[in-house]
Amino acid sequence: MVGVRELIPALGAGAACQAMGLWRGTAARQQARSHRLALIGPPAPRAPRPRPPLALCVQEQQVLLNTLNGERFVDAAPAAVHATLLGEGLYLGSVRTMYRLLATSGGCVERRNQLTHPAYTKPELLALAPNQVWSWDITKLKGPAKWTCFHLYVILDIFSRYVVGWLIAARESADLAQQLIADTVARHGVEPGVLTLHADRGAAMRSKPVACLLVDLDVAKSHSRPHVSDDNPYSESQFKTMKYRPDFPERFGSIEDARAHCQTFFPWYNAVHCHSGIGYMTPHSVHYGQAQAIRATRQATLDAAFVANPNRFKNNRPRLPAMPTAVWINPPLQEKNQSHDTQTCTVNS
Repeated sequence: MVGVRELIPALGAGAACQAMGLWRGTAARQQARSHRLALIGPPAPRAPRPRPPLALCVQEQQVLLNTLNGERFVDAAPAAVHATLLGEGLYLGSVRTMYRLLATSGGCVERRNQLTHPAYTKPELLALAPNQVWSWDITKLKGPAKWTCFHLYVILDIFSRYVVGWLIAARESADLAQQLIADTVARHGVEPGVLTLHADRGAAMRSKPVACLLVDLDVAKSHSRPHVSDDNPYSESQFKTMKYRPDFPERFGSIEDARAHCQTFFPWYNAVHCHSGIGYMTPHSVHYGQAQAIRATRQATLDAAFVANPNRFKNNRPRLPAMPTAVWINPPLQEKNQSHDTQTCTVNS
C-alpha cells in the first residue's frame, strides 16, 4: 500500500497528506520518528507505576471496605460515612479513597432505576396510488397578540401531495379532528380497508374519539415514534411551503383572516403549485389522474425544441423529471438502496 512518503516526491507534502486524508504535518512527524528510531532505537518499555507512598496498605484498605459495606453504612454515601467517622474520632481514609475502593470492588454503581425508552417500531408506509396513505398534522398560526394562536388542521395525501381536507379552529380538539377526518373520508369516497392515516403523537392524534372513528371507518392508523421529528415528513414539508410563501403574514388579525388566507392558499397549492417531489406536476393533476396527459404535452414541447435546435441541447434529447410510482415513509433498507434506480420517492428518518 502506497504511503505518504512515497507520494511526497510527486505531489508535495501538503497534496500527499490531503490525498491520503491525513493532517498536513503527518509526513514530517513520521520522518522525525523514523530518524529518532534510527539514532536511539525503539523506546524502552515503560516501567510499572510505583505504589504511592501515602496509599493505604492492604490491611487498611480491607478495614475501610468492611466499614463501608457493613450494615451501618451500606446505604450511606462515602461523604456521609467520612463525616460520621470523623465525628466519632476515627479516620480511615479520604472520601476519594472510599470511592476508588468501592469502584474497584464493584460497590459503586448507579442505584436509581433509570428510565429507558422502549424500542418503538419504525412506521414503514407505502402508497402506490392516491387515497392509500394520508398524513395529517396540526400547526399553529400566530394570532393578533402575543401568546395567541389559531390551530390549522391539514390532511394530506402523500402520493399526490394533495390537501384533501383542512380546517382552522381556536383550539386543538379531538372532537374537531374526528369531524374533519369523517367529513374528508366521506367526501373523497374512500373504501373501507384501503386507507392508512398517519400522524404524530399529539393529544388529538392519539385521542379515543379519533381511534374509535378510525375503527368504525375501517381505516388503519399509524403514529410517528416518540422523539423522532421526521416520521411525518410530508405534512411538515407542506407546512413549510405555506409559511415560506411571500404573502404569509407575521400574524393574523383574527381567525376569519386566517381562514381567508387558507381559502386562497390551498386552491393555489393543489391546482397551481408545481411540486418538485412529483415531477413538477400539481397535486391536483396527480390525484385525479391528469398527470400523464400533461407530461405528454410537456415532452412534446421539449421534443419540438430539440428538433428545431439540437445543438442547444448538446444533441441529447431532453427528458422530463421522473414521477414517483411509489411513495414511502421510512422505506426498508433494500427499497432505499433501489430508490436511486427506480421512480420511487422515499423519505426516511
